[in-house]
Amino acid sequence: MWELIRINKRKSLFVLILMFILMVSFSGAIGAGFYTADYVTGMLWGALIGVILWAIQSAVAYFAGDDIVLHFNMAVVVTPESYPQLYNIVEEMKIAAGLSVMPEIYIVQSSGLNAFATGIRREKTAICVTRGLVENLNRDEIQGVIAHEMSHILNRDVLFMTFAGVMLGTITMLSHVMLRGTAFANSSNRRSRKKGGIPGGHPAIIIVILLFAIVAPILARIFYFTISKKREYLADASAARLTRYPIGLASALQKIAKQSSVDFVSKITAPMFIVNPQFAGGDEDSLFSASTHPPIYKRIAILTQLQQGGKVSLENYQKLYEKELETSGLFSKTTLESDKSEAVRAENTEKITEFTESRKDVADVILANTGFKILTCECGLKIKLPPSDLRMKVVCPRCRKELSVSGENNAAATGNGENELVFTRKNKNSWESFPCQCGKFTFQLSPLFRGTYVVCKHCKTKVKIEYPE
Repeated sequence: MWELIRINKRKSLFVLILMFILMVSFSGAIGAGFYTADYVTGMLWGALIGVILWAIQSAVAYFAGDDIVLHFNMAVVVTPESYPQLYNIVEEMKIAAGLSVMPEIYIVQSSGLNAFATGIRREKTAICVTRGLVENLNRDEIQGVIAHEMSHILNRDVLFMTFAGVMLGTITMLSHVMLRGTAFANSSNRRSRKKGGIPGGHPAIIIVILLFAIVAPILARIFYFTISKKREYLADASAARLTRYPIGLASALQKIAKQSSVDFVSKITAPMFIVNPQFAGGDEDSLFSASTHPPIYKRIAILTQLQQGGKVSLENYQKLYEKELETSGLFSKTTLESDKSEAVRAENTEKITEFTESRKDVADVILANTGFKILTCECGLKIKLPPSDLRMKVVCPRCRKELSVSGENNAAATGNGENELVFTRKNKNSWESFPCQCGKFTFQLSPLFRGTYVVCKHCKTKVKIEYPE
């Protein structure tokens, strides 16, 4: 896949240079407009400011681009303690893909079915899924979606998508700020005329601002057209290769197409999702959707035929791709020569309670990861306290029993004589909490947790978890 990685790096460099030219050009024009005494001097100062802004923008995109994308989508992190089986699926696909660093996992509080991956640096990537996707898909389907997003990380699609999204978002934001500034300036000029003063501002400023406001959305549209639809086919092929179960992803896409809408999504981040949430079903008749995502039914048809063939390989996928789309190859000859065929695996019949019986716990996981304290009383009532609630003890409204928020109800972790901290669960089917010995972190174990160790986020203390017989 080194050819795909090289192409995505080249695209990222192109966007970086394009943004540099735009920032410097617009800043120079604005500087010339403001400094009317000497247009050349004003243009040079404006260009210098543009270079500084571009450098800041690039640094922010490189070091915090993925955080910005996740923040815009209001995603919360998932830990092994709160959602172990989802974490396990991501870990499986990370090992299958040969990635050296485990991507962070996030959940978006949305009933829609969707997912995306983000990250500019290999050592800091993330996979984000919606609550609706976890609630409505089975394990094989979720594995297919995770494998698809892992393939975007492996192919470095996320490098280009995240970087371009942040840069273009900044350009769009600047255009809005300048338009508002123009309205304010016009208002001030009207007040100045009424008082007999000299109106401020140069006509060139207004022209440049208007040009900027027009170019920004055009640039966003060009961005959509620069995204190749092939990247989704490539990710589908890689996902089928990683899971050896193409029908899992095909079934997931079929369900996602019916309910892909996600709250708080923007036009810049929408192409990052496995199905464009602004154009459900990958509507090929839509200009934007057709330029960012291929039609869903074609992706499903290729994956279904690949499953029926009984053998999973990039070469078999390419043959079906060429047959379905009546177009040229997807992979290079070098890539196909280094690939080998694998038999389609059997359906996963293991009963996964996380995705069937305990779907109501998904919302609790999101609350726990946003700072909520979740206590389970002996009477079975679940009490959820927001981060702003600083009480040390609460009274159960059902049985009137007093519960300790600090974790005294479950007792703290204790030593086992070998300097190892151990916590014994009383009831593995309910939420349990206990404080770390540092006193600055409280472990929260969900009913889904079946791990053997937890690690304090503050002091890195390792605590062994034991279960009742």
